[in-house]
This record gives sequence, C-alpha cells and structure tokens, in this order.
Amino acid sequence: MKHLDISVIVPLKNEEESLPELAAWIARVMDENNFTYEVWMVDDGSTDESWNMIRHLSSQNPHIKGIKFQRNYGKSAALNEGFRKAQGNVVITMDADLQDSPDEIPGLYSMIVNDGYDLVSGWKKVRYDNTLTKNIPSKLFNWATVKMSGIKLHDFNCGLKSYKRKVVKTIEVYGEMHRYIPVIAKWSGFRKIGEKVVEHRKRKYGTTKFGLERFVNGFLDLASITFVGRFGKRPMHFFGALGSLFFFIGFIIAGYLAVAKIFWMQYKMTERPMFFLAMLLLIIGSQLFLTGFLAEMVARNSPERNSYLVEETLENHQG
Repeated sequence: MKHLDISVIVPLKNEEESLPELAAWIARVMDENNFTYEVWMVDDGSTDESWNMIRHLSSQNPHIKGIKFQRNYGKSAALNEGFRKAQGNVVITMDADLQDSPDEIPGLYSMIVNDGYDLVSGWKKVRYDNTLTKNIPSKLFNWATVKMSGIKLHDFNCGLKSYKRKVVKTIEVYGEMHRYIPVIAKWSGFRKIGEKVVEHRKRKYGTTKFGLERFVNGFLDLASITFVGRFGKRPMHFFGALGSLFFFIGFIIAGYLAVAKIFWMQYKMTERPMFFLAMLLLIIGSQLFLTGFLAEMVARNSPERNSYLVEETLENHQG
C-alpha cells in the first residue's frame, strides 16, 4: 500500500471562524510543494458550527476529512484518534487557531524524511501570549519536564510537531498526555527527537481553550508518565526498594532501642518517640514491599507484559 506524503491532524473545539483560512493555507502549501496529503480535522465536541464548516470544506476539498466527537474528550483523545486514521509517511499536528503557521510544514517534513528524525517539536521562540499567565508558567513547566525526562526541548507544549509514521502508530495518547508525546515516544524506543524554531502568530479569532489548571495537571501527568515509563513493567524495583529501605531503617532503630533496654534498663521503650518512629517505618516499609509484590504479580499476568517494539526480524531457514 502506497502511503501519502503527509497527514495533517488538526484537533479543534469551537474554531469555525478560523477553519476556512486554515484549510486554504494548508492546501496552498501542499500544492506549492507537490505533496500528496490528507487533513484530518478532529472536532472535539464543539458547540458552534465547526462541524458544519468541516463538512463544507470537505465537500470543496476531498483531501480534508473530519472526525466528530459526541462530547469534549480533550486534545489527547483528538490526537490519538487522528493518529489512528493517518495514512501519511509523515504526520504533522497543528492547532486550528491560526497561531501555528502551515508554512512550517515543508521544513518539518524535511527534518523527518531527509534528516532522519523520529519526532520534531516546534519551538515558539518568540511568543505573542500574555507574559504573566502563559510565558512564565510555560517556562517553569518546560524546565521541569526537561529535568525529569532528559529530553532537551524548549517548548513541549507546542502543538506544531511532525512525526515519523511509525511513531504515531506505536504510541497511545490519553488523558492530558499530549504535552508529553516526546516523552512517550522516548519511552517507546524512539530516541532521535529534534526541535525547530517555528513562527508563533497572534490569535485572530476566538479565545484560548486552556487555563492555568493545565500546568497543575501537566505536572501530575509528567510524574505519572515518568513512573510508568521507568517502572511500569517492574514495579517491584520501585516499591520493593523503597519499602526495604524504610523497613531496614525502622529495624535498626528498634534494634538499638531493644539493646539499650536490655543492657542499660534506663527507660521503657514505649516512652521514647524513637520507638513510634521505628514502628511507623516498619509498617510503611512492609506495606510498600507488599504493594510492589502485588503490582509485580499484576504486571507479570498482564497480556501486554511482553509488548515490546520489534524493529526488525531476520531469520535464516535451512532445509
């Protein structure tokens, strides 16, 4: 099966005003560069006329296709559904609010095809957002993500990204994990992750759909995905090690108190705060170890316990 050059995925909610201009802009860029393409516009539960506009645009341009959600499921769900449908060798995601420029498509495509990147993330080096509510929290968010993931990108939250087809067909995006697609890709074995400075434009229509709560949720999602990526198939390495450490410290304290009681007989063990600390550490350590043991049993009995990405198989058959 011959795949298209590019699949563009546009998640959107209540963006009816910007869609005609965006569709025309994408079509112009594709025609100028002789790309074979498709555009998937994913309507994430819009309450305006966005879906009717998508239907109208599709009737005018057969390259434009649409997916409509019954209600708002979030950007991650929209991207994941677009990834399932995409047939392009290179998949490019962008927002529908015209703040992402389709003129960046050829450069993002080239970095995947010619430079061999698995994933390229846009970097909005010059921004036109409100400094207090977006720029400063975004810088803190990106700094924390770099420290925890080890991926040196300046703008994890940029919606303008390009992917090798194999990447989007391997990963799964859910919850609010769209901010961490580079992290998910890294944990799935895709190591060549690049960055490209892209143009950031002022919003022309409507208002932003995201508030400050996205940063709080973002840090929780980062902690979750980091833990699952490192210990998802070996939870005993985390819970067992931590539980053993707590139990060992509690055992040493309790042993010291017992020896002091036997040889010096100066006090009752239960009258010392150290005794209660020792009991607490012993109990917590035992619970953590038991949690790791149960989690290990669940992981070992999971049907996906050996779901590793096989890059290539070579077999020699001799008669």
